[in-house]
Amino acid sequence: MSNSYQTRWNAAFMANYGTPPLAIDRGRGVTLWDTDGTEYLDLYAGIAVSALGQAHPAIVEAVSRQIGQVAHTSNLMINVRALELGERLTALVGHDAKVFLCNSGAEANEAAIKLVRRACPDRSQIVAAEGGFHGRTTGALSITGQPAKRAPFAPLLPDVTFVPYGDVEALRAAVTDQTAAVFLEPVQGEAGVIPAPPGYLAAAREACDAAGALLVFDEVQGGVGRAGAWFSHWLVEPGVAPDVITMAKGLGGGLPIGACIGLGEAGLALQPGDHATTFGGNAVACAAALATLDTIEADGLLAASTERGEQLRTALQHELIEQVRGIGLWRGVVLREPVAKEVEATARQHGVLVNAVSPTVLRIAPALVIGEAEIETGAAVVLKALAEVTT
Repeated sequence: MSNSYQTRWNAAFMANYGTPPLAIDRGRGVTLWDTDGTEYLDLYAGIAVSALGQAHPAIVEAVSRQIGQVAHTSNLMINVRALELGERLTALVGHDAKVFLCNSGAEANEAAIKLVRRACPDRSQIVAAEGGFHGRTTGALSITGQPAKRAPFAPLLPDVTFVPYGDVEALRAAVTDQTAAVFLEPVQGEAGVIPAPPGYLAAAREACDAAGALLVFDEVQGGVGRAGAWFSHWLVEPGVAPDVITMAKGLGGGLPIGACIGLGEAGLALQPGDHATTFGGNAVACAAALATLDTIEADGLLAASTERGEQLRTALQHELIEQVRGIGLWRGVVLREPVAKEVEATARQHGVLVNAVSPTVLRIAPALVIGEAEIETGAAVVLKALAEVTT
């Protein structure tokens, strides 16, 4: 890549992202091309966002059609695409539910925080998990269990209690009659793709029921087929239903959209004037989301996520790989040495894009449309990169 792009980037943008190593020009499916024409196999899909890869015909058609009809109306009137998406999401949840549409996962979690405060007005405590990630806006950051991300911006929301992820007894002890809600990821994504241990989500449900608190499942990264089902908690702990589900990332197939879904009574907590977002429910983003959901269902991509994910797990066998955890096409490759950043860079040099989420974990979350041959190619390059880095 020409250094001129990086120079221009650094001149125009704040330093919060650092300087990206690539300037991407175009993409199709799970392939990206940079501005020099170099080809890359994309194994993390914009951090689990591009569920159908790049330039999928269903999304291109839906967005092109919608932008030619109406792009934005505000929430002072009904736009039909938003209505259709709200109906579709309540149907997916399979319970009596109400939807709030927004633009991102952080916004979905902000809405959930306000929802639980409205539902439990006499309670202030929120319980969340160490290692959890719920976003970088002030409220979402307050319940994110990663101190290094929170510390520079303290003080944040008060009365948040963090408990070790997976520790049932610690969770039960933290939930009291002053607890408004428990926020959990059924699979912790930013912590390195860590599924909740058996019984943990059920214990959280029991603790919330006993204390009269709400249970919120953050499905921002794990929803929309990423785990092999519409929601990861369906697979991690079947039969456990939360009071609130937040989602985003893969929902728009590459366009920005999020949702906060309240089940049962929780869906009635927010009243007129309590919350809003100018762009939430944008007709173009909703059209993309509907096309994404339709395509995943029609093309059998839930089952494909499970099958390709297992293929990936099996292919990634190496003496320097401790384990490949996760579910579906959402995997954390745990290394025995802290060389994940080096492996990421070396794999990129060989034309494969993976994400070092920590010094010892590579996150792999490709588009759900990825094929068998692409999985084999990607896994082979990751192993090659690992071997080169560790020799």
